[in-house]
Amino acid sequence: MLPPCGKIALTSIISSAFGETERERMAVGAEAAVRELRATYATGKTKSFEWRFSQLKAIQKIVSLHNEEIVEALRSDLQKPEFEAVIHEISAVSASCKLALKELHRWMKPQKVKTSLISFPSSAKIVPEPFGVVLVISAWNFPFLLSLDPVVGAIAAGNAVVLKPSESSPATSSLLAKLVGKYMDASAVKVVEGAVAETTALLEQKWDKILYTGGGKVGRIVLSAAAKHLTPVILELGGKCPVVVDSTVNLKVAARRIIGGKWCANSGQTCIAPDYIITTQDFVPQLVNSLSAQLDKFFGKEPLRSKELSSIVNIHHFNRLLKLLDDNDISKKIVRGGERDQSSLKIAPTIVSGISTDSLLMDEEIFGPILPIITVDKIEECVGVINAKEKPLAAYLFTNDKKLEDKFVGNISSGAMIINDTVLHFFEAGLPFGGVGGSGMGAYHGKFSFDAFSHKKALLKRGFVLDISARYPPYTPGKRRFLRAVIQGNLLDIIRSLSTCW
Repeated sequence: MLPPCGKIALTSIISSAFGETERERMAVGAEAAVRELRATYATGKTKSFEWRFSQLKAIQKIVSLHNEEIVEALRSDLQKPEFEAVIHEISAVSASCKLALKELHRWMKPQKVKTSLISFPSSAKIVPEPFGVVLVISAWNFPFLLSLDPVVGAIAAGNAVVLKPSESSPATSSLLAKLVGKYMDASAVKVVEGAVAETTALLEQKWDKILYTGGGKVGRIVLSAAAKHLTPVILELGGKCPVVVDSTVNLKVAARRIIGGKWCANSGQTCIAPDYIITTQDFVPQLVNSLSAQLDKFFGKEPLRSKELSSIVNIHHFNRLLKLLDDNDISKKIVRGGERDQSSLKIAPTIVSGISTDSLLMDEEIFGPILPIITVDKIEECVGVINAKEKPLAAYLFTNDKKLEDKFVGNISSGAMIINDTVLHFFEAGLPFGGVGGSGMGAYHGKFSFDAFSHKKALLKRGFVLDISARYPPYTPGKRRFLRAVIQGNLLDIIRSLSTCW
């Protein structure tokens, strides 16, 4: 991910780190890559079913033949446990490919739609066509999945693609560059490695669509760069995903599912991870005890030694999280965890109880293994707490109370919502994955990925019969009555006006 800085700051970083010659070289390289892809796209090759199918099969081959290398790269970048690497990343990409290969012919088929009396007799279709040359900028927390999953959709839709992996996951970035170059059509699919300078050079080019996954600050930079060319953008950002826990739940199961979404997926470094809990004051001791008991089962009494706990991505983010933990107000309220090991960049699963809504932990997305608890007098007050902040990428509610569920669903706007679980919606291909407001715009996954990278072109076809003169001047009162009746679809008025419209 790019550093959290504005556009002026980005330019300043590049100017200080690189000379004009180096900047020009990067710009020329980015321009050349886009030019080559546009030339390939212009041939029409990427639009064919055969090409799309072959490239999806190539991604499938990457996954199936290089499983161990992918696991090792993810371990190198994040100390990601093999289970997480296989289930959350490798298997998820494989599933996306499998679905796209199975449904590609149906997705590509134009959709027939009904026409009205206005164009009678006629036929109409919605024709999905690729945007052209698209840019995918992925994130470091799921560097394999968040790189190739959007590419699956872009290729299925018939686009040429540039993939920019995150420089914060260098081993995975390097492996993607090697494998994509080996197995895929290099004239239409390219990987560009690098950091801020390379990303900035890419953003200066004209794209037909951009998908960015990362933080909101850089998302604004991407959106600003895209606006210069009127390029449509999908922004997968994040935000503070709340978990509301009602006292009516099966507490053991709820605790396991909260832990599964928070600490069993990249140590909380996930855009849809539970960011904070809301519950009532009298329920906090039971909830904390249940979470602690399950954490002991999952990670042991010494979680920093657990092979099931991912590390923090780098020293910068490690120190950022320690700054939160060591804040005077927060450190006094830690009820579980807080241990850290700089040598392994690990922080134990940490629960902070009784914080206020203006706490440092509530300012921005935590993106780490810290889970604060906010208390309310009545659980229904959770709606006001959540709505006081930016719309989250996901919102979670644990309850058996149907009235509370209806109020939660009806009054909270979020990218997605789950009742009595966390994060699983990401793996459901039938559901769109995307944000709203501050958590992003646009969505993908499954058929939604194909749609995200396809323009829906309207096609209307008519013959040369029944060219009614009422649509042409001079416009007599009879013609006006006839056309008004046609537009409104009133058959009786159409019949009545036929005798007077000429």
